[in-house]
Amino acid sequence: MDYTDWESIYKKIAKEFHFLLEKDEKASDLLNRLLQQKTILSLDELGDLIADREVMIFGAGPSLEKSIVTRKESFIGKLKIAADGATTALLKHGIYPDIIVTDLDGKVPDQLKASMNGSITVIHAHGDNIDKIKKYVPKFKGELIGTTQINPEPYDNIHNFGGFTDGDRAVYLADHFHAKKIYLIGFDFNSKIGSYSFAEKKNKTLKLKKLRWCKNLINMLNKQNIHYI
Repeated sequence: MDYTDWESIYKKIAKEFHFLLEKDEKASDLLNRLLQQKTILSLDELGDLIADREVMIFGAGPSLEKSIVTRKESFIGKLKIAADGATTALLKHGIYPDIIVTDLDGKVPDQLKASMNGSITVIHAHGDNIDKIKKYVPKFKGELIGTTQINPEPYDNIHNFGGFTDGDRAVYLADHFHAKKIYLIGFDFNSKIGSYSFAEKKNKTLKLKKLRWCKNLINMLNKQNIHYI
């Protein structure tokens, strides 16, 4: 998705959640600057990794861990993308995701561990995670990509593939780079929050509202190659 297509959606999200463009810009400026000192994966390399592949995307919903246990053999040969906190569940079962999509809201030490073991980390900047960007980005050792929910044009190291929450941004990422099939695991839209969302200290009403946006944004893609399992 190009930003010209995403901008109107972002404005609706910003209005509903009272996001300030200035704060999103501040976060993006910071992430762009910190990534200058890091190993950046090129878009061509990312595209080569995803294009024409079967991709499994792991959300942090209540069904995640059971699905990992019962479907583990089906992951073989498929590209694995973890949405933030789902990384912790995968590591618990001895699986390192190929890609992590995160706004640093989950158990970041697990994401750092995965990064050191070859996982590519797609780090997202928004107005509410400025402190986490400052704290954690310098600690990542593996290949990184930066994303934002605003116009990425001013930035050298920041992109916008569409999407809002970690889960739907992972789907938009896979779609942007032409994944052959996209399987969604742990994407539960039943008004329950999974333990790997680490929502104990979060506003649950706000979290559920974000999950509704996640579902709607995935549906907006209207693609026949996206399957919930």
